[in-house]
Amino acid sequence: QMQLQESGPGLVKPSQTLSLTCTVSGGSITTNYYYWSWVRQPPGKGLEWMGSIAYSGNTYYSPSLKSRTSISRDTSKNQFTRQLNSVTSEERAVYYCARASGIATMNRDDYWGQGTQVTVSS
Repeated sequence: QMQLQESGPGLVKPSQTLSLTCTVSGGSITTNYYYWSWVRQPPGKGLEWMGSIAYSGNTYYSPSLKSRTSISRDTSKNQFTRQLNSVTSEERAVYYCARASGIATMNRDDYWGQGTQVTVSS
C-alpha cells in the first residue's frame, strides 16, 4: 500500500520561504509514468495545483507560482520537496502531496498525503 506523508513547518512568517517535503513509501517516485504533485487548499476554497515533478525528474509549475516555487527530489530517500518563496498571509492553506497520472491532474482516487496545515503569520 502506497503512502505519502508531508512534513515541514506549520507556521512561517510573511516573506519567508516555505519548504515542505513529501516522503513516499510503498512505491518509487521514479516509476514510469507518474507525476508527484503539490496541491493546496485555502480555507473555504477549492484545490489548487501548484506543481509537479515527473518520474523522469522534469518539473512543471503553475504559471501563477512559477517565479516563486521549485520542486526537487531525493531518489535515495524517495522524497520530493517543494519550496515556495516570499509567502504571504493569503497562502495559509492545507498543503498536500499526491501522486498523479498527468501534469496538473488532481484525482482524489489516487494516492494523497493526509495534508499539512500551514499558517503564514508574523
